[in-house]
Amino acid sequence: MAYKVLLLDGIDPNCKDILESRGIQADLEPKLAGDELLARIKDYDGIVVRSATKVNETLLKAAPNLKVVGRAGVGVDNIDIPMATKMGVLVMNTPDGNTISTAEHTCGLLMSLARNIPNAVNSLKNGAWDRKKYTGSELSNKVLGIVGLGKIGSGVAERMLAFGMNVVAYDPFTTHERAEEMGVKLVDIEELLAVSDFVTVHTPLTEKTKGLVSRANAAKLKKGVRLVNCARGGIFDEGDLLGLLEDGTVGGVALDVYSVEPPDASFEALLKHPNVVCTPHLGASTEEAQEKVAVQIAHQIADTLELKNFKGTLNGKAIALSTNKEVQPFLKLAEKLGDFVAQVVPDNTDFLEIEYYGKCAQHGEVLTDSLLKGYLTNYSEESVNLISARYLADFRGLKFKETTSKASKTYSDLIRVKIQGKSKFKDFAATQFGENDYRIVEIDGFGIELALKGIIVLYKNIDKPGMLAAVSAEMSKRDVNIAALSLGRSAKGLEAITAFRVDRKLNKDELKAIDDVDGVDFAHYVEMA
Repeated sequence: MAYKVLLLDGIDPNCKDILESRGIQADLEPKLAGDELLARIKDYDGIVVRSATKVNETLLKAAPNLKVVGRAGVGVDNIDIPMATKMGVLVMNTPDGNTISTAEHTCGLLMSLARNIPNAVNSLKNGAWDRKKYTGSELSNKVLGIVGLGKIGSGVAERMLAFGMNVVAYDPFTTHERAEEMGVKLVDIEELLAVSDFVTVHTPLTEKTKGLVSRANAAKLKKGVRLVNCARGGIFDEGDLLGLLEDGTVGGVALDVYSVEPPDASFEALLKHPNVVCTPHLGASTEEAQEKVAVQIAHQIADTLELKNFKGTLNGKAIALSTNKEVQPFLKLAEKLGDFVAQVVPDNTDFLEIEYYGKCAQHGEVLTDSLLKGYLTNYSEESVNLISARYLADFRGLKFKETTSKASKTYSDLIRVKIQGKSKFKDFAATQFGENDYRIVEIDGFGIELALKGIIVLYKNIDKPGMLAAVSAEMSKRDVNIAALSLGRSAKGLEAITAFRVDRKLNKDELKAIDDVDGVDFAHYVEMA
């Protein structure tokens, strides 16, 4: 009996042709949705979607025969991967298919902003001839700030360097060596915002990237900066953009993505502003890109159904290990440790030494994949998973070394990460205490028991009476409640590490108040799921 695959969201017809050439029934239904989709999905072994169809728990539970979900494109925000994994459904995407198209669209929007192209076109079509009104500016010798140097961000850098732009970039997980090879200067985010004439973003939407440009940080922007977003809606605070345009803080905005798609009435004034260029999510909408991703996903789906190859699978290893009760907790421990380390160490660390002890040593390869996934996820424009993590680490120039041992002196099962470079914290060890109880047990030789959950403030301090009281007083002034406390002291009693979990997020001023306490060094904020 032939496999059946449902093609949704206007997938290029090449997808159907290739699947049928491989003996798979492919039904092209560009407008199928809602209850009708739920009624029909039960008959299919695979589905292919773009961004419109939400492959959520309801849809997955209506599809008892489903074996694979294919996303013809990069982003998988519309697919519930944990639920698909739980139900044994493979999820795959085509991460390279629209890289060029999105990079080129970004460059096109940069040109449109610089030369007032949309307004000039509209003016001429309406019978006017006003050359002076639409005088533009050259891109040559202007500073372009790129947030996120993954494949798309790197593609933009390559193209705009050819225009003579000076390119700076912020990407915590790209090394200086790799950036220099591209002809790009790595800077911190504060410097990027301060010096850039144009800023383009190529990252996922996370708590760290949400509202990257907003009224709150307007003073950090170079006056008249022009902004481009072809990544995810919400990275620029859309509610603040109109005001920033009207007061001249921002000179122009080009948007291809929106926090609500299609944009609702709340966007009307912004999109009608003369200094806003807007397109309806066209980054991947080229004939070449749509054909490319359709062809790629068709072959990937066919290979998967025929059990020949699992290229592009986002959750393949997770499914393979989901029934292994011994490995699953260590996968979670490794991912949480990677996430924690990434938030504590300085940007652009280029080498990790990873050590596995006890049972962890038996599964070092996949645990490294999980650790790198946690380490890279916050600032990667691509979907980071157990399959792509090593590739993305290599692309950014991140090196790592793995070693194994039978057991540590104190804990039978342990993962340790050591950092080379200028980090104030250089050595982290973690283990599992019980079900869903993952803890840091050592930092730089200081024994400490720190649960890897919630909002954590971590700092080194002089080991003397009154330190904790001084910090607690600062938190009390700001109505910040301490929920849990962990302490680690040096053998000589001269220095200590303190970590506490708080009930709410801290802003930079609140964190600085801790850092300014006499005797406190390097107060750091970490947010764990």
